[in-house]
Amino acid sequence: MNRPSPPAHLAGHSHGRSPTTQTTAVSAFRASASLARAWTRRGAVILGLGLALLGLSTSISNVVAQQTQPPNIAAASDLQFALEEIAAAFTRDTGQSVNLTFGSSGNFLRQIQQGAPFQMFLSADEGFVQQLAQAGKTEDGGTLYAVGRIVLFAPGGSSLRVDADLADLRAALADGRIQRFAIANPEHAPYGRAAEEALRSRGLWDAVQPRLVLGENVSQAAQFAASGSAQGGIFAYSLALSPQVGGRGSYVLIPAEWHKPLRQGMVLIKGAGDTARAFYAYVQQPAARAIFRRYGFVLPGEAS
Repeated sequence: MNRPSPPAHLAGHSHGRSPTTQTTAVSAFRASASLARAWTRRGAVILGLGLALLGLSTSISNVVAQQTQPPNIAAASDLQFALEEIAAAFTRDTGQSVNLTFGSSGNFLRQIQQGAPFQMFLSADEGFVQQLAQAGKTEDGGTLYAVGRIVLFAPGGSSLRVDADLADLRAALADGRIQRFAIANPEHAPYGRAAEEALRSRGLWDAVQPRLVLGENVSQAAQFAASGSAQGGIFAYSLALSPQVGGRGSYVLIPAEWHKPLRQGMVLIKGAGDTARAFYAYVQQPAARAIFRRYGFVLPGEAS
């Protein structure tokens, strides 16, 4: 039996679309997908170029800022008063300025190793400069700029009497007149290490250790002693020579042979700008050397 033919409007159709329409749709879809992939690749290329240009722009901006803004200088805290005077003289003579940050040399060593944005480092221990040079962080091996000294200090009103042999310090530790004695932390402060060496050389370290008040740096140790928070202390001669500290008590130089020399080195950090380089050179000139000398530093090429 013959079946009736489908209506003419349904003949040759599948789900309402002719084969020609299906082929056209598939081709259009494939073309759209291909175009989308092309635009995606093009977008990725453009994005990559944009990021590269952004990185280049940031790098250029950093270089420009480094060349135009006052450079950040990391300096051991024993230089607080001397280097401020030197920086003021540098500005007066050249019209350029620097930003000084004072602290513990050991802490600065770690910060610079981790990428802190300093352009120059004046350390209280030339060994720290050598470590940075060996790590490839510096322009060169640096240079010696001074040798420091330490003093025994007693604030006004203290029962401790200062003497070069530390004889009264020994007696004061024995009779209980010393409850607190200030030095910089020997773990990261070169002047604290020198203080420990001097006390050990006199056989006083074990007796004084339970009474120690440790400054984060030698400047803080000087503050502890000068303020009367401690009955005495050992810190940098350069700080004792400042009116802000030395005028608040009495002090005496500790013999240099009681501790290793405080050889202080400085260096330019890799990529340092022109102003930092000019300051580095200025610190080695007669005007700066005269200021260092006035603050009790022994200078390269000069006798102690």
